[in-house]
Amino acid sequence: MPNTDSMIPACDPDRCAAAGCTPTVCVGAGVASNHELFARSQRAIPGGVNSSIRAFRAVGGEPYVVASASGATITDVEGTTYYDLVQSYGAIILGHAHPAITAAVGAAVVSGTSYGAPTPREMKLAEAIAERVPSCERVRLMNSGTEATSTAIRLARGVTGRDRIVTFAGNFHGATDALLVAGGSGVATLGLPGTAGVPDAAVAETMVAPYNQVPDLDDRVAAVIVEPIAANMGVVAPVPGFLEGLRAECDRVGALLIFDEVITGFRVGTGGAQAKYDVSPDITCFGKLIGGGLPIGGVGGRADVMEQLSPLGKVFHAGTLSGNPLATAAGLAALETLTPDVYIELMARARHLAAGLRDACAAAGFAASFPVVGTLVGIVCGDDAGTVHDFDDAKRTDEAAYAAFFQAMLAEGVAMAPGAYEAIFVGLAHTDEVIAAITEAAGRAAVVAAAG
Repeated sequence: MPNTDSMIPACDPDRCAAAGCTPTVCVGAGVASNHELFARSQRAIPGGVNSSIRAFRAVGGEPYVVASASGATITDVEGTTYYDLVQSYGAIILGHAHPAITAAVGAAVVSGTSYGAPTPREMKLAEAIAERVPSCERVRLMNSGTEATSTAIRLARGVTGRDRIVTFAGNFHGATDALLVAGGSGVATLGLPGTAGVPDAAVAETMVAPYNQVPDLDDRVAAVIVEPIAANMGVVAPVPGFLEGLRAECDRVGALLIFDEVITGFRVGTGGAQAKYDVSPDITCFGKLIGGGLPIGGVGGRADVMEQLSPLGKVFHAGTLSGNPLATAAGLAALETLTPDVYIELMARARHLAAGLRDACAAAGFAASFPVVGTLVGIVCGDDAGTVHDFDDAKRTDEAAYAAFFQAMLAEGVAMAPGAYEAIFVGLAHTDEVIAAITEAAGRAAVVAAAG
């Protein structure tokens, strides 16, 4: 077997001291190429990536390999710096390597990285979430958004004694078997059926309804799970009456209403989408922002529901790394920084960026719209795309046009998500100057994309 270490140049301390290199293998800026490292990754990791969309299959080419990030930018291993509109798919809101986050993690790590025992910070983070989201009388922490949604489904079934789950086409709730049906985000981007490797029995009790339409429920339904703002098929707002109708229909048949706020929680405001639309779910799923950029998930809800989780109740949940001291430290620092004034500023920046991108594309003759919901920005490409209300509308987006715009933006130094159904994330590091630079780049990129 070949020595793959020899295929990567040796570390140059003067150029890569801060980039995480080892003495024998350089993974730092300016030495190894993106292509070399991605090729090596493919020999160790299926597809070379640990999350499918990162492989660039939907947009063509090969991914850049990140060496570092700061504020609104990321820098790859070749030393190329990009304005970042991905922001770790919404896990980052203050900017990369924000001083409040790095200081909190740095202070925590010297005391250890995992204990398998209760800690003060996990209690404080649960309290901070409950204080900001009134529907969450109790909060259980875990390790990812996927774990949060799977736990919420198990909890709803255990509490109600029912099996059926209702979800919505184009909503994405992580890699949970029962919910990988007609999903948005990476499932839609990759053109997958959503259920490969999942037994029929796992989805036999999952009913898929059109987004923005209230389904008729019956007494077999344990729960309805929904993205209150659909951020995995572009950015689609709930139409008036949709969330209220779900609340009423769940109440009518005794089902639980689950809001998947893994993206919207603490992204669109202090209380998330449920505060924005004044609709309270029984259970809320969290992730991304509550970890300040570190891996985390959470489930919150009514006390009588949440206390059905073990050890108090009959619904099992456990996790070796749940309530991790580094993630909770980062999460507390993030939530403490996100004041109401910050959200007002972020909403203004989202509108500013969306308007700049819209005008740049229009001037170049490149058909694209940029819907805004609170602090979230979407992108819909194509003359026939129109206004998006549901997944059928979203699928009219021109994925080839998006791929062309993505590649042109990347060439101009702007990194977007490598999939046509993802959101654009604006954070505190996207200053007026950064937004101006991005929109200027978009004008040039749109000309290239419009020319095919």
